[in-house]
Amino acid sequence: MFNTMTVTKAAGALIGALLFLMLANWAASGLYHVGDSGHGGHGEEHAQAYSIPVEDSSEGGAEEEEQIDFAALMEAADPAAGEKGFGKCKACHKLDGSDGVGPHLNGVVGRPVAGIDGFAYSDAMVAHAGEAPDWTPEALQEFLENPKGVVSGTKMSFAGLKKPEDRADLIAYLQSVQ
Repeated sequence: MFNTMTVTKAAGALIGALLFLMLANWAASGLYHVGDSGHGGHGEEHAQAYSIPVEDSSEGGAEEEEQIDFAALMEAADPAAGEKGFGKCKACHKLDGSDGVGPHLNGVVGRPVAGIDGFAYSDAMVAHAGEAPDWTPEALQEFLENPKGVVSGTKMSFAGLKKPEDRADLIAYLQSVQ
């Protein structure tokens, strides 16, 4: 049943397969290497594919924040553009008087902070009501720029609107939806 030639063929196939796997591993590790490659010791900085130059802002001391003439921005605000910007708010807020994930925003301009009865505001927002009792356009402008920066601990996960013009347009739209 088994002769010498059959055992030799089987051993040759096994050794050939192992040799092929060893060579494939060697070739793959030459192309795709993970970990230290011997081009520097542990903890040394490795060369990057590209780098992005960043100016060091610590040289000039404390930078003054650019002051915004918000009253002039509100005069030039476009409620139609604010309606488009409200699309970012629609996931959580409604304008029909019913609450969603967030409180409804119709009539928010001039309304007391955390002033919707029956809505479960975060403790941070309730505490913020003591600092700023009403949602004035200026208070909304500051809050919409960085919600978590103004009310640390708020449940609102929105990152904010960075452009002052966008904030003014949104506030003008919210004023028109009283």
